[in-house]
Amino acid sequence: MPSYRYKAVERSGRQALGGMEAVNEVDLELRLKRMGLDLITATEVERSASILVAASKITRQDLINFCFDMEQMGRAGIPIIDGLRDLRDTIDHKRFREVLTVMAEDMDSGKTLSQCMAAHPETFDKVFVSLIRAGEQTGRVPDVYKSLADSLKWQDELSSQTKKLLIYPALVLAVVTFVVIFLLTFLVPQVTQLLKTMNLALPLQTRILITVADVIRGWWPLLLAIPVFGYAGLALAIRRSGRIAYKWDYAKLRIPLIGRILEKIILARVANFMALMYESGITVLDALKTSEEISGNRYMAAGLARAGQQISAGQTLSEAFRDLGVLPALVIRMLRVGETTGALDAALRNINYFYTRDVRESVDKTLKLLEPALTLGLGLMMAFIMWSTLSPLYDILGKLRF
Repeated sequence: MPSYRYKAVERSGRQALGGMEAVNEVDLELRLKRMGLDLITATEVERSASILVAASKITRQDLINFCFDMEQMGRAGIPIIDGLRDLRDTIDHKRFREVLTVMAEDMDSGKTLSQCMAAHPETFDKVFVSLIRAGEQTGRVPDVYKSLADSLKWQDELSSQTKKLLIYPALVLAVVTFVVIFLLTFLVPQVTQLLKTMNLALPLQTRILITVADVIRGWWPLLLAIPVFGYAGLALAIRRSGRIAYKWDYAKLRIPLIGRILEKIILARVANFMALMYESGITVLDALKTSEEISGNRYMAAGLARAGQQISAGQTLSEAFRDLGVLPALVIRMLRVGETTGALDAALRNINYFYTRDVRESVDKTLKLLEPALTLGLGLMMAFIMWSTLSPLYDILGKLRF
C-alpha cells in the first residue's frame, strides 16, 4: 500500500502535517476525514522516508497507555474495532492516531488485530504481535494487554537503571576531561613561560607535563579526530561484519563491573519475555527464538540459539540453560522446579524478579564505588598538575632564602 506525506487542516483551523498509508489520494482523504482533518495536499513517498521516520516518535509510554485502554475496553465487552475507533478519536499523538486509523480500516476489511499490528512493525514489535496473536487464539486478549503494560513499565524501569549506570560516569568523565584540558592549555603554558625565562633546570614531572600540554595544543585536531573516526569506524565494522559485531557484544559483557550488570539486564529481559510468552500459550521453542531477537546482544543470542537446539534434541529447558554457563545454580534449580511442577511461567517470573533486584542492587553498589573512584582520579590528576607546576617555584623560593 502506498505511503503519503500530507498537509491537512483541523476543524479548529490549525495545520497538521503527517504521513499515512492509503490506497490512493481519495482513500487518504476519507481516512483523514474520519480523524477530523481536511486534506490540503498529499505527496506519495517511500515508506522508509515517511512512516518509519515518524513512527520513531511513538514512545513506550504511549504503548503503555494503549495497552491499558485496550485492556479496560476488552474487559468491558467493547468490540475491538469500536475500541480502536474511540482511541483514534481521542488520542493526542498524531502518528499513533494515523496508525490506529489504518488498523481500524484493516479490521473493517476482515483482518485480525494481530495482522493489523504486524503491518506496523515500527510501532508493534514481533513480541507484541506474537503475544496478541496468542491471546486471540486462547481468548485472553485483555490478560495479554495487562501483561504487556506491566512488561513495558518494567522495561522503563530497567532502561532507567541502565542509563543511571552509564550516563553518570560518562558525565563525570567529560567534566574531568574538560578541566584537565583547560588546565593544560591555559594554566600550564603561562607557568611554563615563567619557568623558561628563569632558565631553571626543570624536574622530570614538569617536563612531562609541558610535553603533554604541547602535544594537546599542537595536535588537538588529530586528538579530537581519533576517537570520532575510531567510533565511526567501529560502528561501520560492526554493521558490516557479523563476526566483529559478535566479538564486540562479547567484549561488552567482559567490561569490569559494567559487563556483569549488562549480562544480568539481558537475562532479566529474556526471562521476563519468556514468562510472558509462555503463559500466553507460546511454546518454549518459539519463545526462545523470539528471545534471541530481543536480547540485544549477539553473543547471548547465539547462546539462546544453542539452547533451542538442545531442547529440540530432547533436553529440558533447565539442562539447556545449565550448559550455557551464564546462570547460577540457584536459577537452574528454580527452572528445574518449575518444569517439574508445571509452573514454568512462575519460575521464569521468579528469575526475572531475581535478576531485576540484583541489577538494581548492583547498579547502586557500582555507582557508590564509581563516585569516590572518579573523585579520587580527578584529585590525583589535579595534584599531579599542581605538583608539576609549583615544585619549580618552591625550589626558587628555597634558593632565595639563602
